[in-house]
This record gives sequence, C-alpha cells and structure tokens, in this order.
Amino acid sequence: MEHLGKSRRELYEELDRPALRELPPVPFEMAEWTRARVNIDYHVSFGKHYYSVPYRYLRKEVEVRATARTVEVFYKGERIAAHLRNDKPYDYTTLDEHRPEAHRAVLEWNPERFIRWAERAGPFTAEMVRRIMESRPHPEQGYRASLGLMRLGARYGNERLEAACERALAFDLVSYRGVRNILEAGMDRVKKEDSARGPEKPHGNLRGPGYYS
Repeated sequence: MEHLGKSRRELYEELDRPALRELPPVPFEMAEWTRARVNIDYHVSFGKHYYSVPYRYLRKEVEVRATARTVEVFYKGERIAAHLRNDKPYDYTTLDEHRPEAHRAVLEWNPERFIRWAERAGPFTAEMVRRIMESRPHPEQGYRASLGLMRLGARYGNERLEAACERALAFDLVSYRGVRNILEAGMDRVKKEDSARGPEKPHGNLRGPGYYS
C-alpha cells in the first residue's frame, strides 16, 4: 500500500463506507421464473403440481415465480395468486375464491359436457370421466384429465379408448395416466380371458413356496 500513501483502513473509510447501504429487512430468496398458460380448470402447472388462479384469467399467459416456500402467479406485472409451495406431483392447491361464481348459469366447460363427450366413446369412458370428477374436491380439477382422455381418443380411436377405460376401471385405476399407460402398452388389446388366466404353472424342476414351509 506504500505507493498509495494510505492504509487499507483509510481507503475503506474514504471510499467504501460512504457507499454502504442498510441490509434488506428480509433475507434474499432465490426465485425461479417461468411462463405458463392458465388451463380450463383455472390452474397453472409448476413442478407437476397445479395451482389455482382467479377464474377470469382463463387461457391467459402468466408468469410464475417460485421460491422454496411460495409460488406466486403474475399477469402483466400484477400478482394475481399466491400459494404455499407444494411439491406433491399431480395434486391441486385450490383457493375457493378462485372458482367461478356458482350462480353463473352456463360455463364454457362443465362436467356434463365432458360426460356427454365420453358417452360417444362408450359407457366405460363415460364412467371413467364421471369417477374422475367425483374423486376431486372440486369437479374442475378433473377437467385436465378429461381433456387428456379426449386427446387419447383422437390418437388411438374411441374403440381402443373404451377398451382401455374398461380395463382401468376393472383394476380401479381412475386416472388419465392409468388409461394412457394401458394404451401405450397395448394392454387394451389383450383378451379378457388371457388376463384372467393367471400365471402359468411353474416348471417341474422349480421349488414352489410350499417347499420352504
């Protein structure tokens, strides 16, 4: 420091201390920002979890800010929703005040409309949609899964969708993912008698569980 003619302390008092500011009142939090579109169930997806926003923002593009503790949703710079973060996959966090007004006579989407569509594919598809709606605290939370079933019908055909829903209901798999997995694995094409036949008889040289009793 000899070439400066001042000590580190003197430089600190002269340059650094006057520029210092008070610490913020709350600790800094790392935040992750992402864009999302409000689904017809008035929820946005973040981290495979669904968070509600006011129904009037249906189909709007919003920004999601997530920290370790909270998830906030913004529309054009205005915060429209805030939730405690929940990392449970494929579950819903819904505020009652975000739901559409109960006295609205007709909504663009409603459970009856989905069930009527499902009946075109067959009774098992309609039963799947009905049970999906009944399994949710709010029927709107079943809209996303019902839309997924509609897409499966367009991709695989209503006949295969109906067979997949029949098999899923037989195993009490009341979910879009259960039906999708059946279709992807081709299990909807397996004959009922084949699935009911059970495991084949073990080879004679293999010891069964009774051997160790």
